Amino acid sequence: MKLARFGEKGSEKPAIVDEAGKLRDISNIVDDIDGNSLANGLLETLKGIELAELPVVDGQERLAEPVGKVGNFICVGLNYSDHIKESGMDTPAEPVLFLKAVSSIIGPYDEIVLPKNSSKVDWEVELGVVIGKRASYVSEEEAMNYVAGLCVVDDVSERSFQLERSGQWTKGKGCPTFGPFGPWLVTLDEVDKLDNLNLWLDVNNKRMQTGNTGLMVFKIPHLVHYISQFMVLEPGDLISTGTPPGVGAGMNPQAWLKKDDVVELGIDGLGSQRHDIVPFNG
Repeated sequence: MKLARFGEKGSEKPAIVDEAGKLRDISNIVDDIDGNSLANGLLETLKGIELAELPVVDGQERLAEPVGKVGNFICVGLNYSDHIKESGMDTPAEPVLFLKAVSSIIGPYDEIVLPKNSSKVDWEVELGVVIGKRASYVSEEEAMNYVAGLCVVDDVSERSFQLERSGQWTKGKGCPTFGPFGPWLVTLDEVDKLDNLNLWLDVNNKRMQTGNTGLMVFKIPHLVHYISQFMVLEPGDLISTGTPPGVGAGMNPQAWLKKDDVVELGIDGLGSQRHDIVPFNG
């Protein structure tokens, strides 16, 4: 199934996508799609619902991030072999982890704001993994049992903050609007080939990133297992699993997002996003 949320910020409602692609309101069944509802069996509850009987959502409604109240937003760096090559770095022996501020999260069609004093804002299409139940010290073999579903993530990055300001990557990763995800949370039964999903990203209708999850260095089961050795993963937590080649920092000359640019991105079966790039206005 494909789950979504709609409505203005702070007033989002839960929805499900029917076979015709229409959004159906499920707010009479569940208050929200979040860690609490996932932990309490939301996915099982929805399996027996007759979608045709649910109200259709007005197509003018804002589409929000598909999971509310995300607790941990964990990202994996240098996880595609072809991206590692373009970056001129060595393949890591273990996953490179960093955290992205949950205050960066926006919906799949919201504006991305260039931060104050920024100069090198970059794009990164990534496969997102949403945790469905509490995971601590889980085995790789059992790891997928803890996954609620998948989504599209844009790990927007300010490279001068990230790489030129000393310290950890987090400085360039957690700015407001730097964490778009959605449009949907797609359950695993809807995904045919987890290790063969195509990813893409365009800037101003020009293809910048083309990738495939088959080139991930560390696969999703290993990432869930590995991260759970260092922190407790709670229902509703989001893992962003790394980006393929074609980022602005890897180009010659390098390219950065600017005012009035348009970024579009997507992944096979998981939907797509579109973002206008706007300046910081205080």
